[in-house]
Amino acid sequence: MSIFICFLLLFPLLLIFSKKLLPSKEKLPPGPTGLPIIGNLHQFGRFLHKSLHKISQEYGPVMLLHFGVVPVIIVSSKEGAEEVLKTHDLETCSRPKTVGTGLFTYNFKDVGFAPFGENWREMRKIMVLELFSQKKLKSFRYIREEESELLVKKVSNSANEKPTSSVDLRKVIFSYAASIICRLAFGQNFHECDFVDMERVEELVLESETNLGSLSLADFFPAGWLIDRISGQHSRLNKAFAKLTTFFEHVIDDHLKTGQPQDHSDIISVMLDMINKPNKVGSFQVTDDHLRGVMSDVFLAGVNAGAITMIWTMTELSRHPVVMKKLQEEIRATLGPNKERITEEDLEKVEYLKLVIEETFRLHPPAPLLLPRLTMSDIKIQGYNIPKNTMIQINTYTIGRDPKNYTKPEEFIPERFVDNPIEYKGKHFELLPFGAGRRVCPGMATGIAMVELCLLSLLYFFDWSLPEGMTIKNIDMEETGAFVIAKKVPLELVPNLHRW
Repeated sequence: MSIFICFLLLFPLLLIFSKKLLPSKEKLPPGPTGLPIIGNLHQFGRFLHKSLHKISQEYGPVMLLHFGVVPVIIVSSKEGAEEVLKTHDLETCSRPKTVGTGLFTYNFKDVGFAPFGENWREMRKIMVLELFSQKKLKSFRYIREEESELLVKKVSNSANEKPTSSVDLRKVIFSYAASIICRLAFGQNFHECDFVDMERVEELVLESETNLGSLSLADFFPAGWLIDRISGQHSRLNKAFAKLTTFFEHVIDDHLKTGQPQDHSDIISVMLDMINKPNKVGSFQVTDDHLRGVMSDVFLAGVNAGAITMIWTMTELSRHPVVMKKLQEEIRATLGPNKERITEEDLEKVEYLKLVIEETFRLHPPAPLLLPRLTMSDIKIQGYNIPKNTMIQINTYTIGRDPKNYTKPEEFIPERFVDNPIEYKGKHFELLPFGAGRRVCPGMATGIAMVELCLLSLLYFFDWSLPEGMTIKNIDMEETGAFVIAKKVPLELVPNLHRW
């Protein structure tokens, strides 16, 4: 009732403001007619990417919708995506500001959500050079391989202790991903930390990501902040943010107590050095908030997106035992029997695994809606006028299911990528799990190495089966999440050590 009264009181102001935000109707993209004030928000279901996919079937691959009083362009074709991410990359490479992203990035002091400008350029340069360069990728190889071995030992112990019992692959894989990201980015080995509980870390990542991607009415209405406070949204955001900040403080304090590595091999060491020994570049100076903003990016995106991709891949393989068998036969025939450990040198030997991962990216992109872009000048997309300061969302979920791009798009068929030039690195706009252009994910190579090594290890050493009494039809495919879409129900499979 209180929210309804607020709407009544604010209605005249909202109506005036919404009219001012409406752009000229000349050559604008088509779209469904919205309601006063709320725009098209009433047409969205639990998952925005699926709602937009359904609407695009009627209105086409470039649509204009209104999120409250905010006009948003939805692009759902490879041609439109190429114009946004390549042709007009510079004009569209900024980000809109929202309540959630501003809070969890310490007022946009990060890389992923920061608006285009000097701050973003300098922070991206630091992240690429100090964390995600090819040199760093090679030097951190031992971390990924150590965590892969530990993963195999955990699953082996479970298989030996309880031969017919299933393991929760979400917990196993999440622990693997979190350990790697925190070791290479924070210099923090969670296996040796007494203040870290991996289950609580998983909860922290999921809670933070959900709140980061949640909708605040303040983002779409001029006085929505009042309703956010009444509804409890403001309180939920700040409680989740406080938990994340407390965790980061523990990590930084522990890092300082144990001493920074001489080679400054992690991002905390590099940025603390920049904070303590100022070296100002133009008007830019690294601050404590820049450090926490980068930690937020790496921790939330690196852990969650990597783990989710591995879980979806194992889920699809479980649903398609013929594909699973073909993949495991190729892996074992190529690598030979009785290997004691999998190394990253083995990754280039197994081509079919790469095709399976590509097909998983197509059907289950970690972020079905790429992080929104904001136009910095008037542009044209597919012949339509897109005004300056307009938000653009690219729906990779729809692009990956476009029958113009893929035959039988709803089916899991890794062979579709055999002798196919399409790949996921941002040059082919049919497949965009990491985005493209200036805002492409800087951690792409690290993420792929982590995913491939884990999957190769699990598929080489173990034969996987469904729990007793369960069939393929019983595998739950329900989704959950905000920015990053995960499998809601944990994937439980029975591992059996492969006998040569």
